[in-house]
Amino acid sequence: MSLLNVDNITVRYGRLTALRNFSLSMEQGETLFVTGPNGAGKSTLLKAIAGVVAPAEGRIGFQGQKVDGNPPENIARLGLSMVPEGRHVFGALSIEENLILGAGMRKNPAQAKKTLAEVYEMFPVLAERKDSHAGVLSGGQQQMLVIGRALMTEPQLVAIDEPSLGLAPKIIDQVYETLTRLRDERGLSLLIVEQSTTRAVMAGGRMVMLRSGEKVLEGDARELSKGDALNAAYFGFEEH
Repeated sequence: MSLLNVDNITVRYGRLTALRNFSLSMEQGETLFVTGPNGAGKSTLLKAIAGVVAPAEGRIGFQGQKVDGNPPENIARLGLSMVPEGRHVFGALSIEENLILGAGMRKNPAQAKKTLAEVYEMFPVLAERKDSHAGVLSGGQQQMLVIGRALMTEPQLVAIDEPSLGLAPKIIDQVYETLTRLRDERGLSLLIVEQSTTRAVMAGGRMVMLRSGEKVLEGDARELSKGDALNAAYFGFEEH
């Protein structure tokens, strides 16, 4: 049984169709990149999976349960944690308070405390500044914080929207090194939205490309990069 199944979903905002007859599946421990130009429907896909928007048609299943139409908190309890675009830290709260918010639905305080210690071990800079306001962190440190906050929920799948946005290349490398380590050490599944295909090719894994709300390409990211298929699909022109 797949961890995540998205079957022929269509998402509309009024008269605008943002996603049309889209399907994908993910296995436990898999990394899947969703790429494509601006307005392709990438963020809408994550929002539909996380329960932020409801599909007009189709079905979404997670951990063997139908989740489309469920509120985000119910889906999160099943083990899906979303890191939205733009990071969205609570700047007036301390770093530790931001992290503890991620454990709000955990029933075992002792286990949540253990996870907090693991997050601090993973991101030492957060431990060093745990009592500082989150708003004073750099962009890269804020990205670490929101990933750590997602981990506090003990997820099976982390869906991340544009983790590279606004970050320097060296910091992006650090973020991805952390994500791949989490995947390899914990069997964590990663669903990552990136506008650029370059990061997907560098990191490896499966890639799905969207354009104008429809899937136009799918396959192993590194294999797809060997020909002209990526550019053709991204820009919408025919291969010759």
